[in-house]
Amino acid sequence: MSLVGVFDSGVGGLSILDEALRQLPEHDYIYLADSANAPYGEKSSEWIAARSLHLCQFLARANCDAIVVACNTATAEAIKHIRAQVNIPVVGVEPGIKPAAMQSQNGVVGVLATEATLKSDKFNALLATLPSECRFIKQAGAGLVPLIEAGKADSEETLDLLAKHLEPIQDAGSDTLVLGCTHYPFLRKAIRKLLGDSITLIDTSDAVVRQLKRQLETLEQSKKFANSSKQEHGAVRFISSKDDVALRNMAQDLMRSDLQLHDVSSTPLELVE
Repeated sequence: MSLVGVFDSGVGGLSILDEALRQLPEHDYIYLADSANAPYGEKSSEWIAARSLHLCQFLARANCDAIVVACNTATAEAIKHIRAQVNIPVVGVEPGIKPAAMQSQNGVVGVLATEATLKSDKFNALLATLPSECRFIKQAGAGLVPLIEAGKADSEETLDLLAKHLEPIQDAGSDTLVLGCTHYPFLRKAIRKLLGDSITLIDTSDAVVRQLKRQLETLEQSKKFANSSKQEHGAVRFISSKDDVALRNMAQDLMRSDLQLHDVSSTPLELVE
């Protein structure tokens, strides 16, 4: 089986890890959260690129067979540099604006993402390829990531801030909302409370994991990995630049997957870097 590194600025990538454990539970995973520096969305492009590359190189040195950059901001700012420097498959994430444009009935799509993602060349190049008749209401979710990182995804404080961010999207009559940050799927309950069930939510975690699966299948064919020792549930190791125990506890709270089925451990980044 393969060892997969999943990297994010904090707990947002747990939404990707959760889907990976659902689709590909037999593999081993390292989840690396740079929580000491979250959120990335408010930092400079240069800093994001350098830090993201550094942490992905760490995962490559840890013998990962593939890496998922489970952070929209890091993908937008750094994935090109990471792929040039890291000699293993690297899967990124990006806001699902293309499937949103295809699914929208009235052509008005809300995009909730970080400021860095919305300003990035990668995002705007993707936007330029989509039909001009589709209108995108772009909204930076400033302040949401720190609240989710603090375990307050369902708090009144988060609900109030989210309501302000969603107001222009709602006022424009959007029938589809792109969750353009991997942290934001953890706000589904709050979004439904504010907008109801009629709006379609677009989360690309399923597509990201399907791409990871394709990469791992190619690897297994090329390396002829022995499948005779196939396990049902691989190990999951949580590494954090801030508090690895808190990260592990957040994973148990936020994820739908039953971590008790896996051999779970946690380590501070400073002890392994």
